[in-house]
Amino acid sequence: MENQDLILQCEAVARVWAESPLYDKETQAAVRAMLENDDKTELVDAFYRTLEFGTGGLRGIMGPGTNRMNKYIVGAATQGFANYILKAFAGRSNLSVVVGHDCRNHGREFAETVANIFSANGIKVYLFESLRPTPEISFAIRHLHAQAGVNVTASHNPKEYNGYKAYWDDGAQVLSPHDTGIIDEVNKVKMEDVKWTGNPDLIQIIGGEMDWDYLQAVKEAMVDQDVINRQKDLNIVYTPLHGTGRVIIPEALRSWGFQNIHVVPEQMVIDGNFPTVVSPNPENSEAMTLGMKLGSKLNADLVIASDPDADRLAIVCRNAKGEWEILNGNQTCMMFAWYIIANKKKLGQLKGNEFLVKTIVTTELIKCIADKNKVELMDCYTGFKWIAALIRENEGVKKYIGGGEESFGFLPFDKVRDKDSPASICLICEIAAWAKDNGKTLYDLLIDIYLEYGFAYNHTINVVRPGKTGADEIKQMMADFRGVKAPKELGGSPVVCTKDYQALTVTDAEGKTENLDMPAKSNVLQWYTADGTKVSVRPSGTEPKIKFYIEVQAPMATAADYENAMAAAQQKVAAVQASLGI
Repeated sequence: MENQDLILQCEAVARVWAESPLYDKETQAAVRAMLENDDKTELVDAFYRTLEFGTGGLRGIMGPGTNRMNKYIVGAATQGFANYILKAFAGRSNLSVVVGHDCRNHGREFAETVANIFSANGIKVYLFESLRPTPEISFAIRHLHAQAGVNVTASHNPKEYNGYKAYWDDGAQVLSPHDTGIIDEVNKVKMEDVKWTGNPDLIQIIGGEMDWDYLQAVKEAMVDQDVINRQKDLNIVYTPLHGTGRVIIPEALRSWGFQNIHVVPEQMVIDGNFPTVVSPNPENSEAMTLGMKLGSKLNADLVIASDPDADRLAIVCRNAKGEWEILNGNQTCMMFAWYIIANKKKLGQLKGNEFLVKTIVTTELIKCIADKNKVELMDCYTGFKWIAALIRENEGVKKYIGGGEESFGFLPFDKVRDKDSPASICLICEIAAWAKDNGKTLYDLLIDIYLEYGFAYNHTINVVRPGKTGADEIKQMMADFRGVKAPKELGGSPVVCTKDYQALTVTDAEGKTENLDMPAKSNVLQWYTADGTKVSVRPSGTEPKIKFYIEVQAPMATAADYENAMAAAQQKVAAVQASLGI
Protein backbone atom coordinates (compact mmCIF):
# COMPACT_ATOMS: atom_id res chain seq x y z
CA MET A 1 0.00 0.00 0.00
CA GLU A 2 1.32 3.45 -0.95
CA ASN A 3 1.82 5.95 1.88
CA GLN A 4 -0.96 8.23 0.58
CA ASP A 5 -3.39 5.31 0.44
CA LEU A 6 -2.48 4.38 4.02
CA ILE A 7 -3.02 7.96 5.18
CA LEU A 8 -6.43 8.10 3.49
CA GLN A 9 -7.38 4.78 5.09
CA CYS A 10 -6.32 6.03 8.54
CA GLU A 11 -8.12 9.33 8.04
CA ALA A 12 -11.36 7.53 7.19
CA VAL A 13 -11.25 5.53 10.42
CA ALA A 14 -10.17 8.56 12.45
CA ARG A 15 -13.12 10.63 11.17
CA VAL A 16 -15.51 8.03 12.58
CA TRP A 17 -13.87 8.48 15.98
CA ALA A 18 -13.96 12.28 15.62
CA GLU A 19 -17.63 12.49 14.59
CA SER A 20 -19.48 9.56 16.13
CA PRO A 21 -21.38 10.23 19.39
CA LEU A 22 -20.13 6.85 20.60
CA TYR A 23 -16.83 8.50 21.54
CA ASP A 24 -16.38 11.06 24.32
CA LYS A 25 -15.53 14.69 23.64
CA GLU A 26 -11.97 14.45 24.94
CA THR A 27 -11.21 11.56 22.58
CA GLN A 28 -12.85 13.37 19.66
CA ALA A 29 -10.81 16.52 20.27
CA ALA A 30 -7.56 14.54 20.33
CA VAL A 31 -8.44 12.73 17.09
CA ARG A 32 -9.41 15.98 15.36
CA ALA A 33 -6.03 17.42 16.30
CA MET A 34 -4.34 14.46 14.57
CA LEU A 35 -6.51 14.93 11.47
CA GLU A 36 -5.70 18.64 11.29
CA ASN A 37 -1.96 18.14 11.75
CA ASP A 38 -0.02 18.34 8.46
CA ASP A 39 2.35 15.68 9.82
CA LYS A 40 0.35 12.46 9.63
CA THR A 41 2.86 10.30 11.52
CA GLU A 42 0.90 10.27 14.78
CA LEU A 43 -2.37 9.66 12.92
CA VAL A 44 -0.98 6.69 11.03
CA ASP A 45 0.62 5.18 14.13
CA ALA A 46 -2.67 5.54 16.02
CA PHE A 47 -4.97 4.15 13.30
CA TYR A 48 -2.99 1.99 10.85
CA ARG A 49 -4.14 -1.21 12.55
CA THR A 50 -6.20 -2.55 15.43
CA LEU A 51 -4.28 -3.98 18.36
CA GLU A 52 -4.16 -7.78 18.21
CA PHE A 53 -3.48 -10.45 20.79
CA GLY A 54 0.21 -11.36 20.82
CA THR A 55 2.27 -13.40 23.30
CA GLY A 56 0.92 -11.20 26.10
CA GLY A 57 -2.58 -10.32 24.86
CA LEU A 58 -3.19 -6.67 24.03
CA ARG A 59 -0.44 -4.20 24.76
CA GLY A 60 0.14 -0.71 23.44
CA ILE A 61 0.71 2.97 24.09
CA MET A 62 -2.21 4.68 25.80
CA GLY A 63 -4.16 7.25 23.81
CA PRO A 64 -6.95 7.59 21.25
CA GLY A 65 -6.95 5.34 18.18
CA THR A 66 -7.43 1.76 17.06
CA ASN A 67 -3.73 1.04 17.64
CA ARG A 68 -3.78 2.48 21.16
CA MET A 69 -4.85 1.31 24.58
CA ASN A 70 -8.01 3.19 25.54
CA LYS A 71 -11.42 2.36 26.98
CA TYR A 72 -12.89 1.81 23.51
CA ILE A 73 -10.31 -0.75 22.42
CA VAL A 74 -10.56 -2.35 25.88
CA GLY A 75 -14.34 -2.29 25.56
CA ALA A 76 -14.43 -3.88 22.12
CA ALA A 77 -11.92 -6.53 23.20
CA THR A 78 -13.99 -7.33 26.28
CA GLN A 79 -17.25 -7.53 24.35
CA GLY A 80 -15.60 -9.91 21.90
CA PHE A 81 -14.10 -11.91 24.78
CA ALA A 82 -17.52 -12.08 26.46
CA ASN A 83 -19.13 -13.24 23.21
CA TYR A 84 -16.51 -15.97 22.89
CA ILE A 85 -16.95 -17.13 26.49
CA LEU A 86 -20.72 -17.34 26.02
CA LYS A 87 -20.20 -19.47 22.90
CA ALA A 88 -17.44 -21.66 24.36
CA PHE A 89 -19.47 -22.42 27.48
CA ALA A 90 -22.90 -22.46 25.86
CA GLY A 91 -25.44 -24.15 28.08
CA ARG A 92 -23.41 -23.54 31.24
CA SER A 93 -24.92 -21.42 33.98
CA ASN A 94 -23.14 -19.24 36.53
CA LEU A 95 -20.28 -18.24 34.22
CA SER A 96 -17.64 -16.11 35.93
CA VAL A 97 -14.41 -14.23 35.26
CA VAL A 98 -11.70 -12.66 37.42
CA VAL A 99 -10.56 -9.10 36.68
CA GLY A 100 -7.51 -7.34 38.08
CA HIS A 101 -5.05 -4.55 37.30
CA ASP A 102 -1.65 -3.23 38.29
CA CYS A 103 -0.36 0.26 39.11
CA ARG A 104 -0.45 1.74 35.63
CA ASN A 105 -2.25 4.93 34.69
CA HIS A 106 -5.87 4.21 33.72
CA GLY A 107 -5.50 0.70 35.15
CA ARG A 108 -8.48 0.97 37.52
CA GLU A 109 -10.60 2.69 34.86
CA PHE A 110 -9.90 -0.05 32.34
CA ALA A 111 -10.49 -2.83 34.90
CA GLU A 112 -13.85 -1.36 35.89
CA THR A 113 -14.74 -1.01 32.20
CA VAL A 114 -13.94 -4.70 31.71
CA ALA A 115 -15.99 -5.66 34.77
CA ASN A 116 -18.99 -3.62 33.64
CA ILE A 117 -19.02 -5.14 30.15
CA PHE A 118 -18.71 -8.73 31.36
CA SER A 119 -21.48 -8.20 33.89
CA ALA A 120 -23.67 -6.51 31.27
CA ASN A 121 -23.35 -9.73 29.28
CA GLY A 122 -24.60 -11.81 32.21
CA ILE A 123 -21.19 -13.03 33.34
CA LYS A 124 -20.31 -12.78 37.02
CA VAL A 125 -17.16 -10.78 37.74
CA TYR A 126 -14.76 -11.19 40.65
CA LEU A 127 -13.10 -7.77 40.63
CA PHE A 128 -10.06 -7.20 42.83
CA GLU A 129 -10.53 -4.24 45.18
CA SER A 130 -7.23 -2.68 44.11
CA LEU A 131 -4.00 -3.52 42.31
CA ARG A 132 -2.78 -7.14 42.61
CA PRO A 133 0.10 -9.22 41.15
CA THR A 134 -0.47 -11.01 37.86
CA PRO A 135 0.18 -14.44 39.43
CA GLU A 136 -2.56 -13.81 42.00
CA ILE A 137 -5.03 -13.18 39.15
CA SER A 138 -4.01 -16.53 37.63
CA PHE A 139 -4.37 -18.22 41.02
CA ALA A 140 -7.80 -16.68 41.62
CA ILE A 141 -9.15 -17.97 38.29
CA ARG A 142 -8.24 -21.51 39.28
CA HIS A 143 -9.25 -21.09 42.92
CA LEU A 144 -12.70 -19.67 42.09
CA HIS A 145 -13.27 -22.09 39.17
CA ALA A 146 -13.84 -19.14 36.86
CA GLN A 147 -14.07 -19.65 33.11
CA ALA A 148 -11.68 -16.83 32.23
CA GLY A 149 -9.94 -13.72 33.46
CA VAL A 150 -8.44 -10.39 32.46
CA ASN A 151 -5.53 -8.53 33.99
CA VAL A 152 -5.00 -4.93 32.93
CA THR A 153 -1.22 -4.56 32.83
CA ALA A 154 1.65 -3.77 30.51
CA SER A 155 4.06 -5.73 32.70
CA HIS A 156 7.53 -4.15 32.51
CA ASN A 157 6.91 -1.78 29.58
CA PRO A 158 7.54 2.00 29.87
CA LYS A 159 4.98 4.26 31.54
CA GLU A 160 3.26 5.18 28.25
CA TYR A 161 1.97 1.61 27.88
CA ASN A 162 -0.92 -0.37 29.23
CA GLY A 163 -2.17 -3.80 28.31
CA TYR A 164 -4.78 -6.51 28.59
CA LYS A 165 -3.85 -10.09 29.43
CA ALA A 166 -6.58 -12.61 28.65
CA TYR A 167 -6.70 -15.83 30.66
CA TRP A 168 -8.64 -19.08 30.25
CA ASP A 169 -10.13 -21.39 32.85
CA ASP A 170 -6.82 -23.06 33.70
CA GLY A 171 -5.38 -19.71 34.83
CA ALA A 172 -3.06 -19.50 31.82
CA GLN A 173 -2.99 -16.88 29.10
CA VAL A 174 -5.07 -17.93 26.12
CA LEU A 175 -3.65 -20.26 23.49
CA SER A 176 -5.06 -21.66 20.26
CA PRO A 177 -7.89 -22.10 19.49
CA HIS A 178 -9.08 -19.60 22.08
CA ASP A 179 -6.72 -16.78 21.09
CA THR A 180 -7.79 -16.77 17.45
CA GLY A 181 -11.38 -17.43 18.48
CA ILE A 182 -11.37 -14.35 20.68
CA ILE A 183 -9.75 -12.26 17.95
CA ASP A 184 -12.44 -13.38 15.49
CA GLU A 185 -15.15 -12.31 17.92
CA VAL A 186 -13.42 -9.02 18.67
CA ASN A 187 -13.12 -8.27 14.96
CA LYS A 188 -16.89 -8.70 14.59
CA VAL A 189 -17.62 -6.16 17.31
CA LYS A 190 -18.78 -2.71 16.30
CA MET A 191 -18.58 0.02 18.89
CA GLU A 192 -22.37 0.24 19.05
CA ASP A 193 -22.43 -3.47 20.02
CA VAL A 194 -20.51 -2.91 23.26
CA LYS A 195 -22.65 -3.26 26.39
CA TRP A 196 -21.14 -0.56 28.57
CA THR A 197 -23.64 -0.44 31.44
CA GLY A 198 -22.67 -2.95 34.09
CA ASN A 199 -24.87 -5.05 36.36
CA PRO A 200 -23.73 -4.34 39.94
CA ASP A 201 -25.43 -7.52 41.16
CA LEU A 202 -22.94 -9.55 39.08
CA ILE A 203 -19.78 -7.76 40.29
CA GLN A 204 -18.21 -9.10 43.49
CA ILE A 205 -15.25 -7.26 45.00
CA ILE A 206 -12.50 -9.57 46.27
CA GLY A 207 -9.28 -8.88 48.14
CA GLY A 208 -7.91 -9.95 51.51
CA GLU A 209 -9.36 -13.44 51.59
CA MET A 210 -7.86 -14.22 48.18
CA ASP A 211 -4.53 -12.75 49.32
CA TRP A 212 -4.51 -15.20 52.22
CA ASP A 213 -5.34 -18.21 50.05
CA TYR A 214 -2.71 -17.19 47.50
CA LEU A 215 -0.01 -16.75 50.15
CA GLN A 216 -0.81 -20.17 51.58
CA ALA A 217 -0.40 -21.66 48.09
CA VAL A 218 2.91 -19.83 47.55
CA LYS A 219 4.37 -21.73 50.51
CA GLU A 220 4.09 -24.91 48.43
CA ALA A 221 7.12 -23.69 46.48
CA MET A 222 9.29 -24.04 49.59
CA VAL A 223 11.86 -26.84 49.47
CA ASP A 224 13.48 -26.79 52.94
CA GLN A 225 11.91 -24.99 55.91
CA ASP A 226 14.79 -25.95 58.20
CA VAL A 227 17.38 -23.96 56.27
CA ILE A 228 15.13 -20.89 56.45
CA ASN A 229 14.70 -21.33 60.18
CA ARG A 230 18.47 -21.42 60.61
CA GLN A 231 18.98 -18.33 58.44
CA LYS A 232 15.83 -16.39 59.29
CA ASP A 233 17.89 -13.21 59.75
CA LEU A 234 19.07 -13.22 56.12
CA ASN A 235 19.37 -9.50 55.31
CA ILE A 236 16.97 -8.83 52.43
CA VAL A 237 16.27 -5.56 50.61
CA TYR A 238 13.20 -5.54 48.36
CA THR A 239 11.67 -3.03 45.93
CA PRO A 240 8.35 -3.31 44.05
CA LEU A 241 9.33 -0.57 41.55
CA HIS A 242 6.09 1.28 42.43
CA GLY A 243 4.01 -1.79 41.58
CA THR A 244 1.82 -4.57 42.89
CA GLY A 245 4.39 -6.52 44.89
CA ARG A 246 4.54 -3.85 47.59
CA VAL A 247 2.32 -5.65 50.11
CA ILE A 248 2.21 -9.25 48.93
CA ILE A 249 5.94 -9.96 48.64
CA PRO A 250 7.11 -8.74 52.09
CA GLU A 251 4.16 -10.63 53.57
CA ALA A 252 5.07 -13.77 51.61
CA LEU A 253 8.67 -13.59 52.83
CA ARG A 254 7.51 -13.27 56.43
CA SER A 255 5.15 -16.22 56.00
CA TRP A 256 8.14 -18.34 54.91
CA GLY A 257 10.01 -17.37 58.10
CA PHE A 258 12.30 -14.53 56.97
CA GLN A 259 12.42 -11.78 59.59
CA ASN A 260 14.98 -9.23 58.35
CA ILE A 261 13.19 -7.60 55.40
CA HIS A 262 13.76 -4.02 54.30
CA VAL A 263 11.94 -2.14 51.55
CA VAL A 264 12.99 0.79 49.37
CA PRO A 265 10.61 3.49 50.66
CA GLU A 266 10.66 5.72 47.55
CA GLN A 267 9.58 2.79 45.39
CA MET A 268 6.84 1.54 47.73
CA VAL A 269 4.69 4.43 46.45
CA ILE A 270 2.09 3.32 43.88
CA ASP A 271 2.74 5.43 40.79
CA GLY A 272 2.12 4.59 37.14
CA ASN A 273 4.62 7.26 36.11
CA PHE A 274 7.47 5.31 37.77
CA PRO A 275 9.25 8.51 38.88
CA THR A 276 12.37 6.85 40.34
CA VAL A 277 13.36 4.79 37.28
CA VAL A 278 13.84 5.37 33.57
CA SER A 279 11.96 2.13 32.87
CA PRO A 280 10.30 -0.24 35.40
CA ASN A 281 11.97 -3.26 33.83
CA PRO A 282 14.09 -5.40 36.17
CA GLU A 283 16.13 -6.45 33.13
CA ASN A 284 17.56 -2.90 33.14
CA SER A 285 20.27 -2.47 35.76
CA GLU A 286 19.31 1.18 36.26
CA ALA A 287 16.04 0.09 37.88
CA MET A 288 18.03 -1.54 40.69
CA THR A 289 20.04 1.57 41.65
CA LEU A 290 18.01 2.63 44.70
CA GLY A 291 17.79 -0.95 45.94
CA MET A 292 21.55 -1.40 45.76
CA LYS A 293 22.10 1.93 47.50
CA LEU A 294 19.92 0.82 50.41
CA GLY A 295 21.53 -2.63 50.33
CA SER A 296 24.94 -1.07 50.77
CA LYS A 297 23.73 1.11 53.63
CA LEU A 298 22.22 -1.89 55.44
CA ASN A 299 24.98 -4.36 54.47
CA ALA A 300 22.30 -6.59 52.95
CA ASP A 301 22.92 -10.12 51.70
CA LEU A 302 20.87 -9.58 48.57
CA VAL A 303 18.65 -7.04 46.82
CA ILE A 304 15.48 -8.14 45.03
CA ALA A 305 12.95 -6.39 42.80
CA SER A 306 9.66 -7.26 41.16
CA ASP A 307 8.30 -5.50 38.09
CA PRO A 308 5.04 -3.47 38.15
CA ASP A 309 2.70 -6.46 37.86
CA ALA A 310 4.98 -8.65 40.01
CA ASP A 311 5.42 -11.53 37.61
CA ARG A 312 9.15 -10.95 36.96
CA LEU A 313 11.97 -10.63 39.45
CA ALA A 314 15.54 -9.33 39.52
CA ILE A 315 18.27 -10.42 41.94
CA VAL A 316 21.42 -8.59 43.02
CA CYS A 317 24.04 -10.37 45.12
CA ARG A 318 27.61 -9.70 46.24
CA ASN A 319 30.43 -11.01 44.07
CA ALA A 320 33.83 -12.27 45.19
CA LYS A 321 34.97 -8.67 45.73
CA GLY A 322 31.93 -7.85 47.86
CA GLU A 323 30.49 -5.65 45.12
CA TRP A 324 26.90 -5.79 43.94
CA GLU A 325 26.37 -7.91 40.84
CA ILE A 326 23.03 -8.25 39.04
CA LEU A 327 22.20 -11.79 38.01
CA ASN A 328 20.70 -12.07 34.54
CA GLY A 329 17.55 -14.05 33.80
CA ASN A 330 19.44 -17.08 32.51
CA GLN A 331 21.59 -17.26 35.63
CA THR A 332 18.52 -16.91 37.84
CA CYS A 333 16.62 -19.62 35.97
CA MET A 334 19.67 -21.91 36.05
CA MET A 335 20.10 -21.39 39.80
CA PHE A 336 16.45 -22.21 40.47
CA ALA A 337 16.71 -25.40 38.41
CA TRP A 338 19.90 -26.48 40.16
CA TYR A 339 18.60 -25.85 43.67
CA ILE A 340 15.21 -27.47 43.12
CA ILE A 341 16.78 -30.62 41.72
CA ALA A 342 19.73 -30.85 44.11
CA ASN A 343 17.82 -30.23 47.32
CA LYS A 344 14.65 -32.12 46.46
CA LYS A 345 16.94 -35.07 45.66
CA LYS A 346 18.80 -34.63 48.95
CA LEU A 347 15.53 -34.52 50.90
CA GLY A 348 14.10 -37.54 49.09
CA GLN A 349 11.37 -35.48 47.39
CA LEU A 350 12.08 -36.69 43.82
CA LYS A 351 10.03 -39.71 42.80
CA GLY A 352 11.23 -40.06 39.21
CA ASN A 353 8.29 -38.48 37.36
CA GLU A 354 9.30 -34.83 37.77
CA PHE A 355 9.90 -32.40 34.92
CA LEU A 356 11.26 -28.90 34.37
CA VAL A 357 10.44 -26.52 31.52
CA LYS A 358 12.46 -23.80 29.82
CA THR A 359 11.85 -21.72 26.74
CA ILE A 360 13.86 -22.37 23.58
CA VAL A 361 15.79 -19.10 23.96
CA THR A 362 16.85 -19.83 27.56
CA THR A 363 20.33 -21.16 28.42
CA GLU A 364 21.17 -24.73 27.48
CA LEU A 365 23.02 -25.15 30.80
CA ILE A 366 19.65 -25.98 32.35
CA LYS A 367 19.45 -28.99 30.06
CA CYS A 368 22.93 -30.03 31.22
CA ILE A 369 21.78 -29.83 34.84
CA ALA A 370 18.59 -31.77 34.18
CA ASP A 371 20.28 -34.45 32.05
CA LYS A 372 23.05 -35.10 34.56
CA ASN A 373 20.49 -35.51 37.34
CA LYS A 374 18.13 -37.61 35.19
CA VAL A 375 15.26 -35.13 35.43
CA GLU A 376 13.18 -34.57 32.30
CA LEU A 377 13.48 -31.14 30.70
CA MET A 378 10.92 -29.86 28.19
CA ASP A 379 11.48 -26.97 25.78
CA CYS A 380 8.72 -24.60 24.71
CA TYR A 381 8.18 -21.29 22.96
CA THR A 382 8.75 -17.93 24.61
CA GLY A 383 5.83 -16.90 26.79
CA PHE A 384 4.59 -18.50 29.97
CA LYS A 385 1.38 -19.66 28.33
CA TRP A 386 3.48 -22.36 26.65
CA ILE A 387 4.93 -23.48 29.99
CA ALA A 388 1.38 -23.54 31.36
CA ALA A 389 0.30 -25.68 28.42
CA LEU A 390 2.94 -28.31 29.27
CA ILE A 391 1.86 -28.30 32.92
CA ARG A 392 -1.74 -28.85 31.83
CA GLU A 393 -0.85 -31.63 29.36
CA ASN A 394 1.14 -33.54 31.98
CA GLU A 395 -1.13 -32.92 34.98
CA GLY A 396 -1.81 -36.12 36.90
CA VAL A 397 0.93 -37.99 35.03
CA LYS A 398 4.13 -36.08 35.68
CA LYS A 399 5.05 -33.67 38.47
CA TYR A 400 5.98 -30.12 37.49
CA ILE A 401 8.77 -28.77 39.72
CA GLY A 402 9.74 -25.55 37.97
CA GLY A 403 9.94 -23.63 34.75
CA GLY A 404 11.30 -20.35 33.53
CA GLU A 405 12.61 -18.11 30.82
CA GLU A 406 15.56 -15.81 30.29
CA SER A 407 13.46 -12.68 30.66
CA PHE A 408 13.48 -12.81 34.47
CA GLY A 409 10.42 -15.02 34.92
CA PHE A 410 10.09 -18.26 36.87
CA LEU A 411 7.27 -20.41 38.29
CA PRO A 412 8.31 -22.85 41.05
CA PHE A 413 4.90 -24.49 41.74
CA ASP A 414 1.76 -25.36 39.79
CA LYS A 415 -1.06 -23.57 41.63
CA VAL A 416 -0.41 -20.61 39.32
CA ARG A 417 -0.10 -20.77 35.54
CA ASP A 418 1.94 -17.64 34.87
CA LYS A 419 5.33 -16.48 36.03
CA ASP A 420 5.25 -15.72 39.72
CA SER A 421 7.66 -13.32 41.42
CA PRO A 422 6.25 -13.66 44.98
CA ALA A 423 6.90 -17.41 44.98
CA SER A 424 10.18 -17.05 43.08
CA ILE A 425 11.46 -14.29 45.37
CA CYS A 426 10.70 -16.41 48.42
CA LEU A 427 12.51 -19.35 46.82
CA ILE A 428 15.59 -17.33 45.82
CA CYS A 429 15.80 -16.13 49.42
CA GLU A 430 15.65 -19.76 50.52
CA ILE A 431 18.49 -20.49 48.09
CA ALA A 432 20.48 -17.57 49.53
CA ALA A 433 19.78 -18.92 53.01
CA TRP A 434 21.00 -22.38 51.95
CA ALA A 435 24.16 -20.85 50.47
CA LYS A 436 24.80 -18.85 53.66
CA ASP A 437 24.17 -21.99 55.71
CA ASN A 438 27.00 -23.56 53.71
CA GLY A 439 29.34 -20.59 54.04
CA LYS A 440 28.62 -19.30 50.55
CA THR A 441 26.88 -16.45 48.77
CA LEU A 442 24.55 -16.70 45.78
CA TYR A 443 27.50 -15.63 43.66
CA ASP A 444 29.61 -18.49 45.03
CA LEU A 445 26.80 -20.89 44.15
CA LEU A 446 26.66 -19.51 40.61
CA ILE A 447 30.39 -20.14 40.18
CA ASP A 448 30.00 -23.68 41.56
CA ILE A 449 27.31 -24.41 38.98
CA TYR A 450 29.53 -23.13 36.16
CA LEU A 451 32.42 -25.29 37.36
CA GLU A 452 30.28 -28.41 37.42
CA TYR A 453 28.24 -27.90 34.25
CA GLY A 454 30.36 -25.59 32.09
CA PHE A 455 30.44 -21.85 31.54
CA ALA A 456 28.08 -20.13 29.14
CA TYR A 457 27.42 -16.43 28.61
CA ASN A 458 24.09 -15.10 27.37
CA HIS A 459 23.53 -11.73 25.77
CA THR A 460 20.27 -10.31 24.38
CA ILE A 461 20.15 -7.54 21.78
CA ASN A 462 16.94 -5.62 21.17
CA VAL A 463 16.68 -3.81 17.84
CA VAL A 464 13.78 -1.37 18.23
CA ARG A 465 11.79 -0.36 15.16
CA PRO A 466 8.59 1.51 16.18
CA GLY A 467 5.53 2.27 14.06
CA LYS A 468 4.28 0.94 10.73
CA THR A 469 7.62 1.38 8.95
CA GLY A 470 9.35 -0.40 11.83
CA ALA A 471 6.97 -3.37 11.65
CA ASP A 472 7.69 -3.66 7.90
CA GLU A 473 11.45 -3.49 8.53
CA ILE A 474 11.29 -6.24 11.17
CA LYS A 475 9.29 -8.42 8.79
CA GLN A 476 11.92 -7.91 6.09
CA MET A 477 14.77 -8.72 8.48
CA MET A 478 13.21 -12.09 9.29
CA ALA A 479 12.68 -12.80 5.58
CA ASP A 480 16.32 -11.96 4.85
CA PHE A 481 17.60 -14.24 7.63
CA ARG A 482 15.59 -17.05 6.07
CA GLY A 483 17.00 -16.25 2.64
CA VAL A 484 19.81 -14.08 1.33
CA LYS A 485 21.27 -13.30 4.79
CA ALA A 486 21.05 -16.78 6.31
CA PRO A 487 24.38 -17.07 8.19
CA LYS A 488 26.90 -19.73 7.22
CA GLU A 489 29.10 -18.90 10.20
CA LEU A 490 28.75 -17.03 13.47
CA GLY A 491 31.79 -15.56 15.17
CA GLY A 492 34.05 -17.62 12.95
CA SER A 493 32.42 -20.97 13.75
CA PRO A 494 30.38 -22.74 11.04
CA VAL A 495 26.62 -23.09 11.48
CA VAL A 496 25.89 -26.80 11.84
CA CYS A 497 22.17 -26.65 12.61
CA THR A 498 19.31 -24.29 11.73
CA LYS A 499 15.88 -24.48 13.33
CA ASP A 500 13.01 -22.62 11.70
CA TYR A 501 9.98 -22.68 13.96
CA GLN A 502 7.79 -21.04 11.34
CA ALA A 503 8.49 -23.81 8.83
CA LEU A 504 8.85 -26.35 11.71
CA THR A 505 12.06 -27.70 10.22
CA VAL A 506 15.58 -28.41 11.46
CA THR A 507 18.38 -28.44 8.89
CA ASP A 508 21.91 -29.79 9.43
CA ALA A 509 25.20 -28.63 7.91
CA GLU A 510 24.74 -30.91 4.88
CA GLY A 511 21.31 -29.49 4.16
CA LYS A 512 19.38 -32.51 5.43
CA THR A 513 16.02 -31.38 6.79
CA GLU A 514 13.75 -32.98 9.38
CA ASN A 515 10.50 -31.89 11.02
CA LEU A 516 10.39 -30.07 14.35
CA ASP A 517 7.89 -31.39 16.87
CA MET A 518 6.22 -28.29 18.30
CA PRO A 519 2.56 -27.54 19.10
CA ALA A 520 2.30 -24.61 16.67
CA LYS A 521 4.32 -22.48 14.29
CA SER A 522 6.22 -19.46 15.60
CA ASN A 523 8.27 -16.77 13.88
CA VAL A 524 11.60 -17.83 15.42
CA LEU A 525 14.94 -18.80 13.88
CA GLN A 526 17.81 -20.54 15.69
CA TRP A 527 21.34 -21.29 14.61
CA TYR A 528 23.81 -23.62 16.34
CA THR A 529 27.53 -23.58 15.56
CA ALA A 530 30.32 -26.13 15.85
CA ASP A 531 31.80 -24.38 18.92
CA GLY A 532 28.55 -24.53 20.91
CA THR A 533 27.21 -21.08 20.14
CA LYS A 534 23.40 -20.74 19.96
CA VAL A 535 21.67 -17.73 18.42
CA SER A 536 17.92 -17.20 18.41
CA VAL A 537 16.07 -14.38 16.66
CA ARG A 538 12.40 -13.46 16.97
CA PRO A 539 10.20 -10.40 16.71
CA SER A 540 8.71 -9.45 20.06
CA GLY A 541 5.04 -10.30 20.41
CA THR A 542 4.34 -7.31 22.65
CA GLU A 543 6.81 -4.57 21.68
CA PRO A 544 8.06 -2.95 18.41
CA LYS A 545 11.38 -4.73 18.33
CA ILE A 546 13.26 -7.77 17.08
CA LYS A 547 15.24 -9.71 19.67
CA PHE A 548 18.53 -11.59 19.26
CA TYR A 549 19.49 -14.09 21.98
CA ILE A 550 23.16 -15.08 21.86
CA GLU A 551 24.66 -17.87 23.97
CA VAL A 552 28.38 -18.64 23.76
CA GLN A 553 30.69 -20.94 25.68
CA ALA A 554 34.17 -20.38 27.08
CA PRO A 555 36.63 -22.52 29.09
CA MET A 556 36.52 -22.17 32.89
CA ALA A 557 38.55 -24.67 34.93
CA THR A 558 38.63 -22.87 38.30
CA ALA A 559 36.76 -20.08 40.07
CA ALA A 560 39.70 -17.79 39.33
CA ASP A 561 39.04 -18.27 35.60
CA TYR A 562 35.59 -16.67 35.74
CA GLU A 563 36.60 -13.15 34.70
CA ASN A 564 38.76 -14.46 31.85
CA ALA A 565 35.93 -16.73 30.69
CA MET A 566 33.56 -13.78 30.77
CA ALA A 567 35.95 -11.60 28.77
CA ALA A 568 36.49 -14.31 26.17
CA ALA A 569 32.74 -14.88 25.88
CA GLN A 570 32.04 -11.17 25.42
CA GLN A 571 34.61 -11.05 22.61
CA LYS A 572 32.87 -14.00 20.98
CA VAL A 573 29.49 -12.28 21.28
CA ALA A 574 30.92 -9.21 19.52
CA ALA A 575 32.15 -11.46 16.72
CA VAL A 576 28.71 -13.07 16.43
CA GLN A 577 27.10 -9.63 16.23
CA ALA A 578 29.46 -8.73 13.40
CA SER A 579 28.49 -11.90 11.56
CA LEU A 580 24.80 -11.00 11.89
CA GLY A 581 25.34 -7.36 10.97
CA ILE A 582 23.63 -6.02 14.11
